[in-house]
Amino acid sequence: SSCRHRCCPGRNNACWAPGSRRAHCYCDSYCQRTGDCCQDYLAMCRRAAVGCAVGPWGPWSRCSSPCGVGSRARSRQVTVPPRHGGDPCPDLKQRRGCLGQHPTCGTAK
Repeated sequence: SSCRHRCCPGRNNACWAPGSRRAHCYCDSYCQRTGDCCQDYLAMCRRAAVGCAVGPWGPWSRCSSPCGVGSRARSRQVTVPPRHGGDPCPDLKQRRGCLGQHPTCGTAK
C-alpha cells in the first residue's frame, strides 16, 4: 500500500494501491477527505505538494450603473496552480456594491 510514484491531484479513482484485506487505498489528494489514503500518502505526496499562488488584485471596475445602485468587480490571476494535493486557489473575483453618481444623474426631466 505505497503511494510511491502515484501521487495524483484532485479526486482520481484510478490513483490507488492494493491495501489491506483486498481493499484499495488511494493516493489522490481527495483521500484526505474520504479517509482512505494509503499509509505513506502524507510522506510521499504532501512533501511534493505545491499550494496555489495568486497575483495581486487588479483595479476595481467602474460602477455598473451610472446613476443609482450598481456593482464593481475586480479580479486576480493564478500565478502557480496547485499540484500534488497542495492548497487550492482562493477566490479570484470579488464584487461589491456602488452608487453611480454621474454628473448627469438627476438632470433628466
